[in-house]
Amino acid sequence: MAQQALPVREARLGKPLGTAGKEGAREALRWRGGGARSTGREVSGVALLLPGGVPTGVRRPSPVAALAVRPLAVRLAKAGRPEGLTAHVVRYRCSGWNGPDAHPARDAAWALDEVVRRYGDVPVCLVGTGMGARAALHAAGHPAVNSVLALAPWLPGPGEDDERPDPVKQLIGRQVLLVHGTNDERTDPDLSYRYAERAKKVNRDTCRFEVHSDGHSLHQHRTEVLSLAADFTLGSLFTRDYSRPVKDALAAPPPLGLRMPLAAGFGASLRH
Repeated sequence: MAQQALPVREARLGKPLGTAGKEGAREALRWRGGGARSTGREVSGVALLLPGGVPTGVRRPSPVAALAVRPLAVRLAKAGRPEGLTAHVVRYRCSGWNGPDAHPARDAAWALDEVVRRYGDVPVCLVGTGMGARAALHAAGHPAVNSVLALAPWLPGPGEDDERPDPVKQLIGRQVLLVHGTNDERTDPDLSYRYAERAKKVNRDTCRFEVHSDGHSLHQHRTEVLSLAADFTLGSLFTRDYSRPVKDALAAPPPLGLRMPLAAGFGASLRH
């Protein structure tokens, strides 16, 4: 399947600005006014959100996946407004990963190029869920990427996909946080731990939080997960200090720093 331009929508509502895309697409991006628009501040950082998907499928993805990450996009944009953060949700060309084609990862790389074209040299945090988390980890080698937040990442097990473990060298120099529910029945938390273990060997700025008793959607501890996401995103992109649990997780050796429990009430006392 030839690579096409993808539409990207910003998490917040506003007047869309159409642009020319690749492969003759009518509209490559639709940017809706971000946090900096109403205040006149320049954009100084971008959170690029990558929704979930399915292992195989070349049809257009359902809008439900993009809608599922909108609350997180809105939370990040609101929390980072003083620093000039804007958030965008990528809409993929097709719904599936599709083996070695890795379409969502390609779409993420294209979107990163477009972010650079639009905003210039600003740091980007890739924020992915499920299949989108895998795409974020794959695309981390792009020069614009500062950090990666992978929520309930879908990662291949032995004998799956192209039978090769996903790469980790592209994470060198990035801040990386993986978050996984221990009761996730859709994406295996043990596989994300193994990936984090390999990543930690090449990049010490890698940590992983476990959300005990929560499932794939992390709804049971939604408030804590949103707070953790904001804490990590703003801490990695700007000059804000990480919260103590994130600092401890990054500093701790395996397995402690890769099995850090997300405490109930996390974020209640944090400034967002």
